[in-house]
Amino acid sequence: MARLAGVSRATVSYVLNNTSAVRISEPTRRRVHEAAKELGYVPHAAARSLRAGHSRMVLMPAPTFPVGPLYSQFISELQWALGRLEYTVVQFGTVGLHGAEAARAWAELRPVAVLVPGSDLGPKDVAVLKRSGARAVVTLGSEAVEGAHALLMDHEAVGLCAGTHLYARGRRRIGVVVPEEPGLDAFSVPRLEGVRRALHGTEATVTDLPLAYEEAAAARLAARWRELGLDAVFAYNDEYAMLLMRALQDEGVGIPQETAVIGADDLMLGRLLRPRLSTVHIELPSGRDLADLVDRAVRNPGAAPETHTVLGASVVHRDST
Repeated sequence: MARLAGVSRATVSYVLNNTSAVRISEPTRRRVHEAAKELGYVPHAAARSLRAGHSRMVLMPAPTFPVGPLYSQFISELQWALGRLEYTVVQFGTVGLHGAEAARAWAELRPVAVLVPGSDLGPKDVAVLKRSGARAVVTLGSEAVEGAHALLMDHEAVGLCAGTHLYARGRRRIGVVVPEEPGLDAFSVPRLEGVRRALHGTEATVTDLPLAYEEAAAARLAARWRELGLDAVFAYNDEYAMLLMRALQDEGVGIPQETAVIGADDLMLGRLLRPRLSTVHIELPSGRDLADLVDRAVRNPGAAPETHTVLGASVVHRDST
């Protein structure tokens, strides 16, 4: 490779290992990378790990809950940002693994960082990961975990926004969809509590509405809607809102005349519905900012864990309310 690029072996090593301590001109870097591509060179990850004292693998346990378009977009952005920093992102299937058992399985892979969605991780599990060589453990959930960096996502604020909006629109008998799909209670319960908090001390009532993400389940709920006497519904997110709104319209329930409907996530499909769907716009953390946090923690593993509240929520008022 050095011969093809017309440089020394040391220069090849500096370029391929992205060594910042040695200044290499951009044309020289291009020649080395072109030679590597022509020769089909593939870096040896294990050798790099031995030399650096740690791997460049960032482990992301696959979520155990259904993920929507908003979360998928965030994950894609995060993977791209970590790739730009020369980390390798590996998603790990976690079906059937929880708590300490999951932490041990992740530790066996010796990642340099672990990003854990949800809150199924304790201080002892963080310690296991760090003893295995993880320089950064980052949790994404509603509560911080001792020893780990935390991105706090306040889903109660989502329900608070929806409940406040519906009350301001004159609605007093408000239903809240609670998905029956496993794993979503970490999001749905705080959102329900947020609606309750928004309406606390008012004359308004809150009715929780368990609902599976199925057309038949939505049709059954819509069939008894008038018996429930509700004049508004916060449908957990836009996908459930579209499901329920279609079923209500099939039953002849006027939206928003009889029932106001609001979702969350601000998906494009909601803007294409008629009536257009009101929603709670959710600001997830920037994938680039999270990647920078991981990189800082890897470079300085002894630093105190950082905690950031990262989920913003605001109402987008459209025709359905």
